[in-house]
Amino acid sequence: MDLLHSWGVSVVFYLQKEYIAYESGFQLISYVADLHTTFYIFFPIWFHLERNVGIKLIWVGVVGDWLNLVLKWVLFGERPYWWVHETKFYGNESAPALRQLSITCETGPGSPSGHAMGSAAVGYVMVIAVLSIAAQRKNPALLYWLLKMVLWMLLGLVELLVCMSRVYVAAHFPHQVICGVISGIIVAEIFSRQKWIYITSLQKYFSITLFLLVFAVGFYVLLKAVGVDLLWTLEKAQKWCVNPAWVNMDTTPFASLLRNMGTLFGLGLGLHSPLHTQHKKSTSKPFKMGSIAISLVLLQLLDFLTFPSDNHTIFYILSFTKSAVALLVPTILVPRVLFLFLQEQKVEKTS
Repeated sequence: MDLLHSWGVSVVFYLQKEYIAYESGFQLISYVADLHTTFYIFFPIWFHLERNVGIKLIWVGVVGDWLNLVLKWVLFGERPYWWVHETKFYGNESAPALRQLSITCETGPGSPSGHAMGSAAVGYVMVIAVLSIAAQRKNPALLYWLLKMVLWMLLGLVELLVCMSRVYVAAHFPHQVICGVISGIIVAEIFSRQKWIYITSLQKYFSITLFLLVFAVGFYVLLKAVGVDLLWTLEKAQKWCVNPAWVNMDTTPFASLLRNMGTLFGLGLGLHSPLHTQHKKSTSKPFKMGSIAISLVLLQLLDFLTFPSDNHTIFYILSFTKSAVALLVPTILVPRVLFLFLQEQKVEKTS
């Protein structure tokens, strides 16, 4: 494994040396590739354009990231920015000097890459959705084929850039991002065949959320009881990160778990609210466009809300709540307010 890791470090060193001019671009790509973009941008857009696609994005994102967490706990993947300091592979020779950035110091295990896995899964779902819409419109076969080729090539280019960005910042080895892409596509393909997610009851949403949470916590407690510390990476991050402020509580495994569980539970609450039931058949273009625009603005404002991490329990609870509210905004709050506004406008015109 050391040989594979040393090759990966060489790739990181090469990218940091040859592509330093694109450093800000790689950082931006890493930021956008996070599932945060799916929950706060892609979901409200797709939910109001094609409701089922929006629902599928949440299921793929949440379950995929949960699976990513479990795999990381099982595979014990190292990260380049700390491995290069602890390995004895180089002997008396100097190890390559890897630079760190503000987004380098992820605190969880490294394999598979969550960014690569999440972006691949979400991108796969959106490409399939666009192709499905195009097929329904019965465009000429050649035009459809060209669209298909362009979209898959675009997704391939995006994933290449995501993988390069994660390796460039020394957060992942090349084999970890490749595993992430493959895992993400598998998760997306599995959920592309599931129809029950569109008609799932609120009770089932609650049950699945509780199961995923209890399984992950139970798995952690069980392994800790037999002497396996699944938070071993947090100590390494704190030890080898050149700037302690870069070790962010948001990147810990449990923070990710609680955010995802809040997201799934929020989706269930939103879809089964009487307010959503009243407005889900509103199909006018102004209503859809208005819902998308207002949802995006409110979610960006909500995103500015951060919590102190002094008390871990309170931090996790607030993260769960914020994630749930982020799904209630586009599914309940915005459609309700916009519906009342449009109704009032109609009344004023007729009076």
